[in-house]
Amino acid sequence: MAAQEMSAHETLSHLDVQGRSIAFKSLPGAPEKPGLFWLGGFKSDMEGSKAGHLVEYARAHGLANVRFDYSGHGISGGDFEDGTISRWLEESLAVFEATTRGPQIVIGSSMGGWMALLLARTLAQKAPDRVKALVLIAPAPDFTEDLMWAEFPPPVRELVMNTGKFLKPSLYGEEPYVITRTLIEDGRRNLLLGAPFAVGCPVRILQGSADTDVPWQHAMRLVTGLAEDDVVFTLIKGGDHRLSRPQDLTRLSKTVDEFL
Repeated sequence: MAAQEMSAHETLSHLDVQGRSIAFKSLPGAPEKPGLFWLGGFKSDMEGSKAGHLVEYARAHGLANVRFDYSGHGISGGDFEDGTISRWLEESLAVFEATTRGPQIVIGSSMGGWMALLLARTLAQKAPDRVKALVLIAPAPDFTEDLMWAEFPPPVRELVMNTGKFLKPSLYGEEPYVITRTLIEDGRRNLLLGAPFAVGCPVRILQGSADTDVPWQHAMRLVTGLAEDDVVFTLIKGGDHRLSRPQDLTRLSKTVDEFL
């Protein structure tokens, strides 16, 4: 695991996960305080505004902070088209176990919300004290099935099944999202909604009312799914999918404050 010095005390390192070089940045903090662990969204990277805001929040409060890029994202190795929910979860667990100590506040955005739920559910079985809370921003569990496959018209479904991929236009850049048949089929092995499940920790959900990528009704399904856990759902009027406005970042900070 090689590391190089970044600004202040944050370091950039790489972790090998099944031959894939996963880049992560870590900030040390007081061992008696919970750390922050960031899980980004589909096709995003660890340099986004929310991830950067949490680094500054952690620095101001003396907290450890870890953020990373999934394979095929940002500066990590691997090809995006090879990515699946199972593969990215494997990387999330590997980085979590290699870089964090003690209780962690896991913060996931969009697909990162799905990752956070899967990670917490896995750890609840073998290390129940490691996840102190989940903070989910516009969480998108099951998005490959409910927000992609279910919304694809028949010609697109046929294209995915026959050619193995579909180039989905992106609202956030010139490059389209490559949606593969493998991603869709693997997503079905990781579905959470539709039946009760537990993560064994408090869950806070921040959701924008004007989110066109993950409708608030989709995120709301988590409230009933997590019937055994302490869940608070906050609907932010006028908030979009990114929830990166100054007032959104302030709300994120106040949500994390609850668990310090």
